[in-house]
Amino acid sequence: MSVKVENTKNKNEVKLSFEVEAEKFDEAMKKVYAKTAKYFSIPGFRKGKAPMNIVEKYYGSDIFNEDTFNELVPEIYDNAIKENKIEAVSRPDIDITQIGKGKNLIFTAVVQVKPEVTLGKYKGIEIKKIEYNVSDEDVEHELNHMAEHNARLITIEDRAVKKGDITVIDFAGSIDGVPFEGGSAEKHELEIGSNTFIPGFEDQIIGMKLDEEKDIKVKFPEDYFSKELAGKDAVFKVKLHEIKKKELPKIDDEFAKDVSEFDTIADLKKSIKEKKQKENEERAKYEMEDNAIKAVCDEVKLDIPSAMIDSEIDKMLKDVEQRLQYQGLTLNQYFSISGKTEVQVRDEMKEQAEKTVKSRLVIEAIIKAEDIKPDEKEIKEKLKEMAKNYGKTEEEIEKNEYLKDYVTENLKVENAIKFIVDNAKVKNK
Repeated sequence: MSVKVENTKNKNEVKLSFEVEAEKFDEAMKKVYAKTAKYFSIPGFRKGKAPMNIVEKYYGSDIFNEDTFNELVPEIYDNAIKENKIEAVSRPDIDITQIGKGKNLIFTAVVQVKPEVTLGKYKGIEIKKIEYNVSDEDVEHELNHMAEHNARLITIEDRAVKKGDITVIDFAGSIDGVPFEGGSAEKHELEIGSNTFIPGFEDQIIGMKLDEEKDIKVKFPEDYFSKELAGKDAVFKVKLHEIKKKELPKIDDEFAKDVSEFDTIADLKKSIKEKKQKENEERAKYEMEDNAIKAVCDEVKLDIPSAMIDSEIDKMLKDVEQRLQYQGLTLNQYFSISGKTEVQVRDEMKEQAEKTVKSRLVIEAIIKAEDIKPDEKEIKEKLKEMAKNYGKTEEEIEKNEYLKDYVTENLKVENAIKFIVDNAKVKNK
């Protein structure tokens, strides 16, 4: 068998030309026949018992060609990729020149490959120091959020609805007297001022009294997700069943005891400040790393193969799909609601996908240039942490070679980013 590798006219693309001996092809065809003979019914023979040459005469001489190709070629192709150290990033585009029993199999495979990265400046780049301080207002805001979370709901019976109240209503919407799908509900809880309903709806609830019924007129926004309703005038028949308001707890030592492990509000505030400071430090660290990577990437000109961009977009879409599943939605429902096609969404993701792939390629190049690799202690600590998170023993985790490789590669990336930041010139302004 012979394999020839050459670059095509397109950048980051190679063509592999294969010629496989007829004997090898015919041997693979016999295996295919042995696997598929049971499916052939030919007059004069029991099902699956017709000889190979009879099957070929009855169905055509090329009956086994495609299956034989699929039986033989994947291993041949994979071996050629490994032996020639080709980093393929796309599925091969196959073109068959010659195929058939008693003939050499001749075909080509064109594949996109990972681009070579010529690094620019990555040591001594300038990045701005980022710091986020925790203010007293930040602490108060968190305390107020905790108070909101622990608020009691008090039933109101002696007044009309005010902004901030929580109401329980029935509503039934219609357009030109015709009810529309999803436009009605019973005992629906709605906080007035939350802006979760159609603009203008909540404002018209204000002033309603218990058991009052009212027609509320609204206009759906022009950009409403449902094209059937967008821009349309609608009427909602509303009945008010309940009015409630939040009663916030007093923020004092008793509050601290109720919502935390601390005995005083001073200790709770101190804890909140420390937690916020850690969050701010992580946020600043991430943003400085992100800025450093962007600065390094700006120094590199790179033609990224389309297959790598498409693959990254596939991952991004998969992430979107998983998040939607938590909301009980599918991708197709999302496309319908957003009024966008998959092509449009993919196109919107393209710029971010390019940045992500470029960052990854540049970091890989720095890892190679600086021979960055984690030491055994780092790997062991990470595996120990994973064992704890997964409820496994350290020995079980360490035996998993896939996990060890995964951890090692992740640590290489982390160390490379740290290397860039540690070698950067950090400006205070």
